[in-house]
Amino acid sequence: MDVVSMDAHLRYTVAVVEDEQGRNRRRERIDHAPGAIRRFASRFNSGTPIAVEALGSWYWIVDEIEEAGMVPKLVNAGKAKALLGSRNKTDHLDAKGLNVLQRTGTLPTVWIPPAVLRDQRELYRARMFMKRQCTRLKNRILATLAKYALSDIDATDRFGKKGREEMERRIAKLPRNAQYVVQALLTEVDQHEHCVQELEFQMEDAHCSDPRVDLLARMSHKFL
Repeated sequence: MDVVSMDAHLRYTVAVVEDEQGRNRRRERIDHAPGAIRRFASRFNSGTPIAVEALGSWYWIVDEIEEAGMVPKLVNAGKAKALLGSRNKTDHLDAKGLNVLQRTGTLPTVWIPPAVLRDQRELYRARMFMKRQCTRLKNRILATLAKYALSDIDATDRFGKKGREEMERRIAKLPRNAQYVVQALLTEVDQHEHCVQELEFQMEDAHCSDPRVDLLARMSHKFL
């Protein structure tokens, strides 16, 4: 059986095909375009494992390998480098080195979630990003108020209803340009929090038919 590994870059992928004794059979550069990886992978026997050392945008590569009837093996880069004797964390893994690990049965891989789950994860990642942005915006607002000794707002949640009412009175005491900046930042906070709420609605919709979610919800209510 052929031993196949792919080293994915931003605009192209280098694929190396060897036989079971490590003799080179083919080295090919595949320019990234829809269907290019699938056409390359379709040359092999169905079920052939293909090791992939990819950038963060590996989803579509895995999809095309699966569409071709092959088995993608997503590499744990850190462990692979250690096994290959790379001393520098920035050393680049190449497809030939991955073939060595495949032939010896030591290729370290990570779990590849199903396509549906990969898609759902985007909701959670976006929510985390939006929440972090909200925190940065709020910290910037409070830092601006603190410059004028106006940040000591007497409220448990300074961005809740009571806190915002008090904050508006403090903002009115700021110089003109500082007022403008803080109001603009508050608008951004509101927009981000609205987006978080919409993402949470979408998350509920995405999992409403999952019996595991219903079970976890019932269990959590039981122990509260």
